[in-house]
Order: sequence, then structure tokens, then C-alpha cells
Amino acid sequence: MAQVLTYPVELTPAEEGGYIVTFPGLPVVTEGDTKEEALLNAKEAFLCHLEGEWKERNLRKEPSGHIMMLEVETPDRLVA
Repeated sequence: MAQVLTYPVELTPAEEGGYIVTFPGLPVVTEGDTKEEALLNAKEAFLCHLEGEWKERNLRKEPSGHIMMLEVETPDRLVA
């Protein structure tokens, strides 16, 4: 089920025109030519950030198999 999250953003006019959107406390920045476009891009950027965080958490999970030490005899030329 989808949830609605509310997160503060800072909307700043860009020197070259348009707007920059930053998320306090997050490494997320985006922009747009209008306020509406900048905020729409901010929603997409925030979702991308959440997706990346979710993937990273799942990659750090404990391995599902049993970890063992494996001894391998190698020729000297490979480990010199």
C-alpha cells in the first residue's frame, strides 16, 4: 500500500533563471524552469533517493547461505 510522506524542501530562485530545490539533511538537489516544474522534479528526485536507499539496505542484508573458510593451494607465481 502506498504511503504519503511529507518532507521539507527549500525552493530557491537560480541566478540563471528557474528554481533550485534542495532537501535539508538529504543529498538530493534538482531544478526546474518554473516553480511547478521544480517541485515536480523534486518529487521524482525524492523517489529516486528512496529507491536507492531501499536497494542499498537490501544489499547489506546477511547472506542467506552458510559462510565457511575455503583453503586453496596456489602456485607461488600467483601470490608472489
